[in-house]
Amino acid sequence: MNAPWSPTRSAALRDPFVAYVSDDSAADAIRPIAVEMGWSPEKVVRGGLRAAIQNLAVAASPNVLLVDLSDAADPLNDINALAEVCEPGTVVIATGVTNDVRLYRDLIASGIQDYLLKPLHPEQLRDAFTGAQAVFNAPKSFEPAQDRPHLMMAVMGSRGGAGASTVAASLAWLFGEKDKRSAALLDLDVHFGTDALALDLEPGRGLTDAIENPSRIDGLFLERALVRVNEKLAVLSAEAPINQPLLTDGSAFYQLQEEIRAGFECTVIDLPRHMLVQHPMLVQDLNSVVLVTEITLAAARDCIRFLAWFKSHAPQASVILVANKVPASGVPELSRKDFEASIERKIDFVVPYDQKLAAQAAKLGKPLAEAGKGAKVGQALHALAGRLISASSDDADKGAEEAGKSLLGKLGEFKLKLGKPAKA
Repeated sequence: MNAPWSPTRSAALRDPFVAYVSDDSAADAIRPIAVEMGWSPEKVVRGGLRAAIQNLAVAASPNVLLVDLSDAADPLNDINALAEVCEPGTVVIATGVTNDVRLYRDLIASGIQDYLLKPLHPEQLRDAFTGAQAVFNAPKSFEPAQDRPHLMMAVMGSRGGAGASTVAASLAWLFGEKDKRSAALLDLDVHFGTDALALDLEPGRGLTDAIENPSRIDGLFLERALVRVNEKLAVLSAEAPINQPLLTDGSAFYQLQEEIRAGFECTVIDLPRHMLVQHPMLVQDLNSVVLVTEITLAAARDCIRFLAWFKSHAPQASVILVANKVPASGVPELSRKDFEASIERKIDFVVPYDQKLAAQAAKLGKPLAEAGKGAKVGQALHALAGRLISASSDDADKGAEEAGKSLLGKLGEFKLKLGKPAKA
């Protein structure tokens, strides 16, 4: 339930109904009603919630799922664990022995369709199953994907602490908020990434599992690994143990990019500098690179190096230079004029330094662009997002125009080969 709904996944791949119960009496009560609904009685199995979590971690979720909470020490936490492995779109019914209105309300708020108190009665089960089936068959609240090109971009800091992760989280949020595009934010700082933290999320193990087992990566894996921020934005990140080195040839990252491209309209990669050095293939399909920098001497040196590198290794990507944390007063280490002169190009966007707003955004667990909508910081980030969206549309139009010219050129060559008709 953490992953965004994917309209491309067919319901035919799922079982219509599965129940995980803790005792025989519950199983005996459910089986005849399941038969009435046209479901297989063999899908009522023993094991309770723990078995449901274990099985659904490796198998597709059913359309309707009943789980028994009778053996759960902490039902709410256990339901949250179920949500991490349960596919979006599944309608979940819980049953248990705890008669507590507060628990019922908390379970409903967590996304459960209904909570049935034991002992289970036939009419109670019929009503619950009929309602669950109606909910599953109801039209899903997603917008059909528009015919527009996928925007794949990376955000990287010229130096550590430049604020690239802050900019990446804001841009990913803005793509959904400003242009109504579905976006996935991929944080490739496996040990110390902060994108999930900045958005008040638990990162999960999805990215770590992908690196350890690249062969597992597919659409279903991605749906389960992504953590949803809202209807339009999902995040894939990790907090790998410090004593666990990153041993990968980069194939996992390439496969993740391909799966995200298939399921989302935008990919925002929060790209640490060391990952660029180790895995240069990460930039081969990018439309844009946002290079975030502070205006310092060391940052100028590294901007020169990165600008030259991207020109050679990712010529298809437009590089947008963003000066971040620019103070409104005081004596800077370098003036903007001197900085631009040293790197031999202009800064595209300036994001002013607003410590109070940054602290507020961190406390609220919101991206800076959301927390500072009316502030100068928010305005700069909105302008940057608009530039990226506009650039992706322009690239698509240019590609279509070039394709048209290429076709016309071929037709012209064909006519030349035919030559002029002979005179009678």
